[in-house]
Amino acid sequence: MRILNVLIACEESQAECEAFRALGHNAFSCDIQPCRPKGHPEWHIHEDVRPYLHGQTDFVTQNGQPHHVKQWHLIVAHPPCTYLCRVSLIHIWHPVTGWAWFNGKIVNCNVERVEAMEKARQFFLECLEANAPYVAVENPIPMKAARLPKPNAFACPSWFGVKYTKKTCYWLKNLPPLFAQLENPKTKCFVTSSRGKYRSRTFKPLAEALAKQWSDYIINDLKTKQL
Repeated sequence: MRILNVLIACEESQAECEAFRALGHNAFSCDIQPCRPKGHPEWHIHEDVRPYLHGQTDFVTQNGQPHHVKQWHLIVAHPPCTYLCRVSLIHIWHPVTGWAWFNGKIVNCNVERVEAMEKARQFFLECLEANAPYVAVENPIPMKAARLPKPNAFACPSWFGVKYTKKTCYWLKNLPPLFAQLENPKTKCFVTSSRGKYRSRTFKPLAEALAKQWSDYIINDLKTKQL
């Protein structure tokens, strides 16, 4: 089996990293936060991910071990959504004047919040342009004011047997959309901003399906291209 070099950007939970590792791939998570307690520091890069988005392949994992990979085959990025997602639109509203669009710009707004949104947008676009032949960027449904490109796929945890549903958008480069493993998924409730412990969590069944579907696709694609 071909072993892929995989970088999971902005992941401290290591859910997807562990899923790729379980399939035998050379996967690493990277985040400015340390990996979760009882995680795998030997698979975690505790740094700003930007250099690795641009192709850096020499690094030291959280346990102090140096590594080198020839190239990243796949980068899956989870840029912070706090200032980009649709439910955050209310925070742009100025408490006195409200907000509005004028000549393509937001006026009468919470200036600090808009500035934070612009920084988050730039980082999102940087993830989208990651230096790897296969790229996936994940985020919740974005607000229109963030001016993100239109996502070309979405998935829900309920497709893979999770009792919660949460529409998650994907921006994909040279990857297919995820396909559901259940024809009629049953869910108990939606994941909302009030459900803090689930809001930014990648459920294990989704992580496992993502790792399997995309690694199989990439291996077959590379074989077809004789790379």
